[in-house]
Amino acid sequence: MSGKVSSTLRVLMQIRDEQPAMRARMDALESTVTLEMRAVASVLVDVRDLLRDRLDVRDTVRDHEQRIAALERRVG
Repeated sequence: MSGKVSSTLRVLMQIRDEQPAMRARMDALESTVTLEMRAVASVLVDVRDLLRDRLDVRDTVRDHEQRIAALERRVG
Protein backbone atom coordinates (compact mmCIF):
# COMPACT_ATOMS: atom_id res chain seq x y z
CA MET A 1 0.00 0.00 0.00
CA SER A 2 1.31 3.43 -0.80
CA GLY A 3 1.92 6.26 1.67
CA LYS A 4 -1.58 7.57 0.93
CA VAL A 5 -4.42 6.48 3.19
CA SER A 6 -7.26 4.96 1.22
CA SER A 7 -10.71 6.52 1.55
CA THR A 8 -12.03 3.29 3.10
CA LEU A 9 -9.29 3.28 5.71
CA ARG A 10 -9.91 6.97 6.41
CA VAL A 11 -13.61 6.27 7.04
CA LEU A 12 -12.76 3.34 9.31
CA MET A 13 -10.35 5.53 11.28
CA GLN A 14 -13.03 8.21 11.66
CA ILE A 15 -15.50 5.63 12.93
CA ARG A 16 -12.92 4.38 15.43
CA ASP A 17 -12.20 7.91 16.62
CA GLU A 18 -15.89 8.72 17.05
CA GLN A 19 -16.70 5.62 19.13
CA PRO A 20 -16.17 7.19 22.59
CA ALA A 21 -18.48 10.11 21.77
CA MET A 22 -21.03 7.74 20.28
CA ARG A 23 -20.95 5.59 23.42
CA ALA A 24 -21.54 8.66 25.57
CA ARG A 25 -24.52 9.69 23.43
CA MET A 26 -25.91 6.16 23.55
CA ASP A 27 -25.57 6.08 27.34
CA ALA A 28 -27.38 9.41 27.64
CA LEU A 29 -30.11 8.19 25.30
CA GLU A 30 -30.47 4.96 27.26
CA SER A 31 -30.87 6.93 30.49
CA THR A 32 -33.50 9.16 28.92
CA VAL A 33 -35.43 6.22 27.51
CA THR A 34 -35.30 4.44 30.87
CA LEU A 35 -36.68 7.50 32.67
CA GLU A 36 -39.44 7.94 30.12
CA MET A 37 -40.39 4.27 30.29
CA ARG A 38 -40.69 4.53 34.07
CA ALA A 39 -42.91 7.60 33.66
CA VAL A 40 -45.13 5.76 31.16
CA ALA A 41 -45.35 2.75 33.48
CA SER A 42 -46.43 5.03 36.32
CA VAL A 43 -49.13 6.62 34.16
CA LEU A 44 -50.36 3.20 33.07
CA VAL A 45 -50.74 2.18 36.72
CA ASP A 46 -52.76 5.35 37.35
CA VAL A 47 -54.97 4.67 34.32
CA ARG A 48 -55.50 1.08 35.41
CA ASP A 49 -56.51 2.24 38.89
CA LEU A 50 -58.94 4.82 37.47
CA LEU A 51 -60.52 2.22 35.18
CA ARG A 52 -60.79 -0.23 38.05
CA ASP A 53 -62.51 2.45 40.17
CA ARG A 54 -64.96 3.16 37.35
CA LEU A 55 -65.74 -0.55 37.02
CA ASP A 56 -66.33 -0.74 40.76
CA VAL A 57 -69.07 1.90 40.62
CA ARG A 58 -70.58 0.75 37.32
CA ASP A 59 -73.06 -1.60 38.99
CA THR A 60 -74.07 1.07 41.50
CA VAL A 61 -74.66 3.61 38.73
CA ARG A 62 -76.71 1.10 36.75
CA ASP A 63 -78.81 0.34 39.86
CA HIS A 64 -79.40 4.05 40.53
CA GLU A 65 -80.36 4.66 36.90
CA GLN A 66 -82.92 1.84 37.10
CA ARG A 67 -84.34 3.24 40.34
CA ILE A 68 -84.59 6.73 38.84
CA ALA A 69 -86.32 5.34 35.74
CA ALA A 70 -88.79 3.45 37.97
CA LEU A 71 -89.53 6.60 39.99
CA GLU A 72 -90.03 8.61 36.78
CA ARG A 73 -92.49 5.99 35.48
CA ARG A 74 -94.40 6.07 38.77
CA VAL A 75 -94.54 9.85 38.99
CA GLY A 76 -95.53 10.59 35.57
